[in-house]
Amino acid sequence: MNITFIGGGNMATALISGLLQQGFAAEQLYVVEINAKNREKLKLEFGILATGDLADGIAKSHVVLLSVKPQQLYELTQDLASLLKDQLIISIAAGIRTSDIMRWLGGYERVVRAMPNTPSLVRSGVTGLYAASRVNEQDKSNAELILAAVGTTLWVAEEEMLHAVTAISGSGPAYVFYFIESMQRAGIELGLTPAQARQLSLQTFVGASKLASLSDEDVVTLRTRVSSKGGTTERAIQAMEKSDIKCKIITAIHAASDRSHEMSDEFGRR
Repeated sequence: MNITFIGGGNMATALISGLLQQGFAAEQLYVVEINAKNREKLKLEFGILATGDLADGIAKSHVVLLSVKPQQLYELTQDLASLLKDQLIISIAAGIRTSDIMRWLGGYERVVRAMPNTPSLVRSGVTGLYAASRVNEQDKSNAELILAAVGTTLWVAEEEMLHAVTAISGSGPAYVFYFIESMQRAGIELGLTPAQARQLSLQTFVGASKLASLSDEDVVTLRTRVSSKGGTTERAIQAMEKSDIKCKIITAIHAASDRSHEMSDEFGRR
């Protein structure tokens, strides 16, 4: 399976690195990148073919992965449509529906949409996947194999659910960083050095996430177990409950989902 990445940014770089570590040969991976400096960097770092010519870049590929910014995707599809033969198209452009991609490609139906998140840059991501109706099981398997190079994958049966994926995992790292930021600030206010506050906050998130992922118990049970009656944790949770923090977080995630819907509508007007 030969794979061409159109766009050589951070996510494409992460996927290329992950695929090479999974055993793909450099000769199987191609990049179409308009920036000459970035092309040379990719060639030197990974030993892969990088070109600025779209037709040349996809000529031998079985899979074409669209990794450009959403604002650039329409223009790209206008150049790409006439060059396609029977390649599987995977788009990681946020917010753009498969129906719009297929329409922009002149009715091309072999399209999978993927929503990875930024921890993919360290091979700890999670990617939501949706396949158009004409995508076969082998194509789905290939798409999953590619995205699994940077973390875990999750298929949704309805594309509408990718708005929820975007709101939870796509935007989710920012929520985590925001909470860590708050913990670090509190630690400094309580007398810790910035380095100490950072270490404690980050390792607590890493450890708690690992504990939750390895446990058969739900997070409510895990939280309750830490919250001893009359203890410090219970007092902190009570303060959060009094400020309605949980509902505010849920409201914020709904706002992210609403914006995802809006963006899809905006991009779809092309």
